[in-house]
Amino acid sequence: MSNTSLTPEQLETAYDQSKWAANMQDVVARFGVLSDAVRATVQTPDRVAYGAAGHEKLDLYRAERESAPVVILVHGGGWRGGSAKEYGFPAAMCLAAGIHFVSLDFATIDDAKGELSVLVDQVRRAIRWVHGNCLKFGGDPGRIYVVGHSSGGHLAAMALSTRWADYDLPSEPIAGGLLVGGIYDLGPLRHTSRSKFVRIDDAVEREMSPLHQTANVAAPLTLAVGSKESPEFQRQMRDYAKVLGQAGKQAKVIEGETYNHFDILETLGNPYGLLGRHLLEVVAKAR
Repeated sequence: MSNTSLTPEQLETAYDQSKWAANMQDVVARFGVLSDAVRATVQTPDRVAYGAAGHEKLDLYRAERESAPVVILVHGGGWRGGSAKEYGFPAAMCLAAGIHFVSLDFATIDDAKGELSVLVDQVRRAIRWVHGNCLKFGGDPGRIYVVGHSSGGHLAAMALSTRWADYDLPSEPIAGGLLVGGIYDLGPLRHTSRSKFVRIDDAVEREMSPLHQTANVAAPLTLAVGSKESPEFQRQMRDYAKVLGQAGKQAKVIEGETYNHFDILETLGNPYGLLGRHLLEVVAKAR
């Protein structure tokens, strides 16, 4: 399924978000400003360790009711940047709707010496921690939703592909997934500068590409992409949706008209925004 029709130079441009989103730095900065505002005016989250490593922590924003749904956000940043603190902005909307919100931290790909499996395992263990501790903080373990953006969309998709018995969970712990501008096929990245810091050989391409790991997908998924994203990111979404459909999985597609790779995620913090409205609708249906 890898797109081999593009030259390495064309692929480099296709996966360089700065070429497709002139407002990239401004929008990412707003994520941080909005997240600071949430902590200043709504709630300071609990900072919780889900593992022993220094990177293995999460921010837990608690809704003021028991047995509430939980939304977990896996941030993007090219596997090299971003933090739970910068991606707390959807918490205000979630808390107002009676939903717990969790923002994850995990290692960078540089910390992991190029091994994506390290980051994937951390996200899976963070979800295991949330599932195992739901009753303690007032969450409903049957209504956990995972959202991932960009490289975080890749990590979230891999989490949604997990054989959870390997993590001592008896059944599917995720009720639904929302993947935004994700990377589902690592093959094209082998021909870009990302291959300098992400180790991708034949085995990694197969084992760490969600496109090739659909057997254990059980939760219904929504795949979102902006109309102003690069054609490659749009192709990635279409190819993944097609493979999921062929495997008999539930996959809804949202194409955000006029949105690029970054400003589409900003709508996740708005109950009237494209992604915020969709997320609230999905969670409400499970009540």
